[in-house]
Amino acid sequence: MRIEQLGDGVPEVAVVGSIHGDEPCGRDGIEAVLADPPEVERPVKFIIANEAALDANKRYLDTDLNRSFPGDADSESHETRLAAALAAELHDCTVLSLHSTQSYDGMFALVDDLTPEMEALCSALSVDAVVQTKGANEGRLFATVDSVVEVECGYQGSAEAAENAEQVIREFLAATGVTTESPPQRETPLPVFQLGEPIPKAAAEQYEVFVRNFEPVPEGDPVAAADDETVVAEEAFHPVLLSAYGYEDVFGFTADRIGMLD
Repeated sequence: MRIEQLGDGVPEVAVVGSIHGDEPCGRDGIEAVLADPPEVERPVKFIIANEAALDANKRYLDTDLNRSFPGDADSESHETRLAAALAAELHDCTVLSLHSTQSYDGMFALVDDLTPEMEALCSALSVDAVVQTKGANEGRLFATVDSVVEVECGYQGSAEAAENAEQVIREFLAATGVTTESPPQRETPLPVFQLGEPIPKAAAEQYEVFVRNFEPVPEGDPVAAADDETVVAEEAFHPVLLSAYGYEDVFGFTADRIGMLD
């Protein structure tokens, strides 16, 4: 775990990248900001979390770090020990955690609960949507640290995801008062979704997905296929994190659209 800081004092704001080793955009975005640092009004720490998994170009070495919180400092698992150390570093901080996906080329935010603080933060970021994950956070950073916004920055390994990560870091620093820059002015309302149930994926040689993330899927429409077995929507929903190969045993998740942020 690599930790860097801008500004003097004890930071109450933190940026975390590369919790997953196959998502280098967080590291790259942090390094781009540190290479051209802004003037800061309050201290901020930057953490490149899972350096060992990054070096191995693997999502994790022993277990998924973002399913390992609050962690255990005495565990034999690399990620379980790392979760405990990372949770201690982020205690009492407002946190931006940077991720990437195999399912969506733009940016969207995930929060545990859309509190007024999280509404203000998400509205200041150049994201396409906000997903509330309350009720589905076991083992995730959300379950241990109170004030966290995760941003999916684009496709894994892409140059665009790294550029998006740098952009959203600078927006987050402005929104939290670390810098005096003005957050972007949102021109359209921001849709909000509540994360629902996972969509199971049977073992197969080939997978297909027939729907687009965040776009409504009517009841009865085909959603995805595992070889010749088609998954059909049992009820209407909006897909989130849906992809053919992003997860081992699920295609992604259902979600309900629950509102808009101006």
